[in-house]
Amino acid sequence: MIAITFPTPNFKIQRQDGKELIFDAWRKKYVVLTPEEWVRQNFLAYLTQTLQYPASLIGIEKELMLGTLRKRCDIVVYNRQMQPWMIVECKEMTIPLGQLTLEQINRYQMVLSSSYLVITNGVNTFCCYGNAARQQWEFVQALPSYPFA
Repeated sequence: MIAITFPTPNFKIQRQDGKELIFDAWRKKYVVLTPEEWVRQNFLAYLTQTLQYPASLIGIEKELMLGTLRKRCDIVVYNRQMQPWMIVECKEMTIPLGQLTLEQINRYQMVLSSSYLVITNGVNTFCCYGNAARQQWEFVQALPSYPFA
């Protein structure tokens, strides 16, 4: 498990029609503030503010096709060649991370072929590094530095 200390939140939150909305800078719009969205926004802040990942190379809710099913990947971090480098699956804090979450992100991996897989519920975070072609993965003890070169 990887210990993460999220930066102090500086989110734009508003109420509309009885719902709380949070401004998503990547999608450039207000979205419903669900427990999962809270985890996603905090994790994005951690990636960009703490780890200095370039915000311009992060995609949110990226649609992909799994056979005939349309799915959405929570966060995709791209390398400088715009190839998927890291996939992040976010769950709300009360959802335990386990085999089902790993299977879900592995299905996304089959389409995106990234080097890193991350699952988080805001309390617990796990990261795997591996070879997509051979489906060989190992857990790592820290999130990687972004490959700026």
